Amino acid sequence: MAEIKQATDELFSERSYHEITLAAIAEKLGWSRAALYKYVTTKEDIFLELCADKRSDYARDLLAAYPAGSTYSRAVLTEVWVEQLASHRSYLTYCDLLFTIIETNCTVERLAAYKKNYYDEQDRLIARFAENLGCNQACASQLLNAVYYHALGINGWCQENQLVEQAVELAGIARRTVDFRAEMRDFISMCLAHYAS
Repeated sequence: MAEIKQATDELFSERSYHEITLAAIAEKLGWSRAALYKYVTTKEDIFLELCADKRSDYARDLLAAYPAGSTYSRAVLTEVWVEQLASHRSYLTYCDLLFTIIETNCTVERLAAYKKNYYDEQDRLIARFAENLGCNQACASQLLNAVYYHALGINGWCQENQLVEQAVELAGIARRTVDFRAEMRDFISMCLAHYAS
């Protein structure tokens, strides 16, 4: 499975999601499609596994960067969090496909394992933020979700896409861009002021 995920991740860095097929993955691996079917049923099974790996990496790194008992000021926590999000933007790119494509086309067994791990990791993050910020777990959960969903949207907006570039040019308008770090810095700071007060 590790080889399959690596090959798919490499393809995803070169091609759009829709251009990646099980046949393309098998070809990249030098396998037959029948060999690939021994491990996965759909390409979404692979993307779900990749998303899980990237989510785990993000949660692990965020917990390490914001250790238990931390008394970071809001400004410092904002910078720490922005850096974690910026260094895990590939996780956000996978999540952009998660709800509408991946989760609707993978096997229920893989999705159940994904959801269990997601909630376990989310609970650890909620507990850490609630403890360190001195807020209740409901507020910590809302804070984490607000930042996640905003980062997801801003990351998508910041992605380079030739089709979008061509469309904006054809429409005769200038593409509006944002700076991911600056946008997330402002948003996290605002959310901390609201949820951690």
